[in-house]
Amino acid sequence: MVQDRLYKLREKMKEEGIDCYLIPTSDYHDSEYVSDFFKVRHYFSGFTGSAGTLVVNLESAALFTDGRYFIQAEKELSGSGIKLMKTGEEGVPTISQYLDQCLKEGGVLGFDGKVVMGDDADEYETVLKKKKGKIIWEKDLAQEIWTKRPPLVHHPVFLLEECYSGESTASKIARVRDAMKEKEASMHILTALDDIAWLFNIRGNDVESCPVAFAFCVITMEQVLLFAKECTEDGSKVWEYFAENNVTLLSYQDFYQYVSDIHKQKVLLCKARISCFLRRKLADDVIIVDRPNPTSLMKAVKNQTEMENLRKAHLKDGIAVTRFMYWLKKNVGKQDMTEVSAAEYIEQLRRENEHFIEPSFSTICAYGANGAIVHYSAAPENCARIKPEGLLMVDSGGHYLEGSTDITRTFALGPLTEEMKKHFTLVLRAMLNLKDTRFLYGCRGVNLDIRAREVFWEQGLDYKHGTGHGVGYLLNVHEGPNGFRWKLIPDYQQNAVLEEGMVTTDEPGIYIEGSHGVRIENELLCRKGEANEYGQFMYFEDLTYVPIDLEAVDISLLEKKDKERLNRYHREVFGKLSPYFEGEELKWLKLVTREIE
Repeated sequence: MVQDRLYKLREKMKEEGIDCYLIPTSDYHDSEYVSDFFKVRHYFSGFTGSAGTLVVNLESAALFTDGRYFIQAEKELSGSGIKLMKTGEEGVPTISQYLDQCLKEGGVLGFDGKVVMGDDADEYETVLKKKKGKIIWEKDLAQEIWTKRPPLVHHPVFLLEECYSGESTASKIARVRDAMKEKEASMHILTALDDIAWLFNIRGNDVESCPVAFAFCVITMEQVLLFAKECTEDGSKVWEYFAENNVTLLSYQDFYQYVSDIHKQKVLLCKARISCFLRRKLADDVIIVDRPNPTSLMKAVKNQTEMENLRKAHLKDGIAVTRFMYWLKKNVGKQDMTEVSAAEYIEQLRRENEHFIEPSFSTICAYGANGAIVHYSAAPENCARIKPEGLLMVDSGGHYLEGSTDITRTFALGPLTEEMKKHFTLVLRAMLNLKDTRFLYGCRGVNLDIRAREVFWEQGLDYKHGTGHGVGYLLNVHEGPNGFRWKLIPDYQQNAVLEEGMVTTDEPGIYIEGSHGVRIENELLCRKGEANEYGQFMYFEDLTYVPIDLEAVDISLLEKKDKERLNRYHREVFGKLSPYFEGEELKWLKLVTREIE
């Protein structure tokens, strides 16, 4: 099927005079996850991961993706004729380098400029200029080939009340305008869906697991224009709120025409977050002030209302995940259980919570060797049956009115090898190290990542993903600009100074292909600690409270400080959760949070 689709794509490329066609994983808003309409790369490659770029030549094709998906991509690309390019690995070219290698003198590169970001397009253009070639950037060839392409759907939106958001839209707009004044900008163009949802205190369902609505935004000192679909679940409530905040609603489809009519303005925007198409629609007399969207940092720093709500959301979520752990331990080997049925059960438990909306991402429920696939996705027709042996890794989360959650626990289901217990214990030590870090204000995630990773590096081991990412408030579960990673990546927007109110995951892991995977993940809330002559000290407050499976721990590998940290955490877990458990469940909770010596 994939080969047939690639054949049709190449025939269309020949008609258009295109030698090489590039298909990223993106939409008009540079979203990490995309709706069905934008799953073009999946359609032409068969690869289902959330990140990757497909480059199709007239005689060959290559898919570029990162370390989270190497194992998955190898399986899904098998038999397609598409070569896997393991991004970041030694000897593997970047996309630009690959284009330089495969395009002939005078070659033509094509792509849909609405889904390729402007900075990426600039890199590709540099390659084409060197080769005296050109770019055709207005061709969405999928629209002509994909006969049953899903429509671009606009779902209803709802207003997030200020008892949850903690700040009015009027206040947020005023802060954005202050940022515009600092940069002497007369206009701000905003296309990131999570930023727009945060700014207007609205939430939607236009992207799976991301409660956002397709929209564009333009702010001047006199106007606020929202280009969106008029579609709400609560009647005129949202539009009344917009009117109160002097927000003018315009058609989503009219945005690009509006942009092309902008002249002699000084426009604040983030060039890395806007499309090539939008960049080229701006007139030559427009002065671009290229800075990160002010809303990016604003929404990452949760206010007092959001922080208190997040504690409530995580408590509810922790109760659900702990009950899942109890069910799993009591029933594995006694009833038929698969990765899919287990994932469905943990979602069922979450749905019993008040104000639960939906999962914050597709649950990763990976048994045995499947745990080595970092972003594994089980399907009913090919998922593993769960047996009373080995490890089960479950990475899951939920969206609540009180915020978003993301937690990973790895469970021992029966006998484990020494290697499995060793790896589990290393992951545990790394996770505890990072979450108990005290640091001076001004540190970034790149300064602190070593607190987790050193445990692995001492053993000659590593994991091919960041140690943590920011988490939105009832928004995208992956949110910049904060994160933990050891390697600086140019233009990667997850390296901000850690501010009080930022939420970041702590999720080291280890993945042994063909055998097992281990990941343990808590969400951490950055807080201010002591201030003295050395400066402002910071620390992390745990948001996640769920037992860590002691049956998988090799206690002999724990140092005294590791035991103290684990025991302290389990005392806190029991203190938080015990009021909500009784009878056999309470006895079990006390057992699994017991102190170790």
